Amino acid sequence: MGAIYAIGFILLGYLIGSSSMSFYISRAKKINLKEEGSKNLGASNTLALMGKKAGLAVLVHDVLKSFFVILIIRLCMQIPYNQVGWLMAAGGIFAVVGHIFPFYLKFKGGKGFATYIGVVMGLDWRLFLGIVVLIVVAAFITDYIVAGTFSTITVAPVYFLFRQEWLVAAVLLAGSLLILYKHRENIVSIKNGKEMKVRSAFANKYKKSA
Repeated sequence: MGAIYAIGFILLGYLIGSSSMSFYISRAKKINLKEEGSKNLGASNTLALMGKKAGLAVLVHDVLKSFFVILIIRLCMQIPYNQVGWLMAAGGIFAVVGHIFPFYLKFKGGKGFATYIGVVMGLDWRLFLGIVVLIVVAAFITDYIVAGTFSTITVAPVYFLFRQEWLVAAVLLAGSLLILYKHRENIVSIKNGKEMKVRSAFANKYKKSA
């Protein structure tokens, strides 16, 4: 496919990625996520402020939107399910970009991790399953939810690097660096002992009600 198709898929990724379930739910509940909690339009802050059901809805939505972008590209380009392509990765990562910088929210969205997970799921389901285990283990060992984030954005590009999928690895690395930048405040919070902890989150310490 030519450059026009590539640009089209990338734009599609951005537009689908811009969909913000956390914004829709918080607006319905009249809660401003940008001013409360971690001040972030994402699954973690939704969980903390609006409970498990809302947090789960946001998580599933954010994961699936990048997954569907990659699925659309795979089907349109007739790429076998045991193969990946750089455009699939690019479309998925631009869904991450759309999540972080939604045009209708003054380019202020979430931090992109759940959408990044959807990219991994769309590219390689085996890596996805491994990363789910990694996230759980890393989060519960360290007691920091964000530990799973840092582990994932490191492992994913390295995995494709070892598979010699150079362009896919490069695209994922770019997405990883963007997510790392968006989580810079979390690093400071961990240092200061103020970062949200796994056990506290599930014990309702940081959320209002389910």
